[in-house]
Amino acid sequence: MAKKNKTSGPTHAIEALEAAGVDYTVHEYVHSARSRSFGEEAAEQIGGDPGRMFKTLLVHCEGGSPHEEYVVAVVPVDHHLSMKAIARAAGHKSAEMAEPQVAQRRTGYVVGGISPLGQTTAHRTFIDDSALDHETVMVSGGKRGMSVELSPLDLAEVTGADTADLRALD
Repeated sequence: MAKKNKTSGPTHAIEALEAAGVDYTVHEYVHSARSRSFGEEAAEQIGGDPGRMFKTLLVHCEGGSPHEEYVVAVVPVDHHLSMKAIARAAGHKSAEMAEPQVAQRRTGYVVGGISPLGQTTAHRTFIDDSALDHETVMVSGGKRGMSVELSPLDLAEVTGADTADLRALD
């Protein structure tokens, strides 16, 4: 995959990919300030399969070792995250979504542009195992209106992620 469309300068996510030397493609689109479903907006604007578009969520887990921690969950935009599944994957008893302000502070990204790559604070990361069904997946490139496409194996390697079934049964 060739690197392309790098018109707006590198984000920390792009810098992480460059440093790792993995192949990726940048997809940029015009973000609507009215949009609240950022992943679905990206899929619609880029014309991508929602099953290959993944959102990045920061989750607060408790009741394990360590006693509490924040972890990153990367799940398809067309599914909800199972709190039981992410807690189990992380070795905790319970999990809940992090407050938006906490997510922004800990990741260094704004909500709707949170990438699993190049975060300000390192977090254990878990990618839904459905990512492995695809040759490439797309995640946020570190800002609203930018996604990066890369191999799910490269994504897991760069983020140090484990894979698990994280999708809620809808």
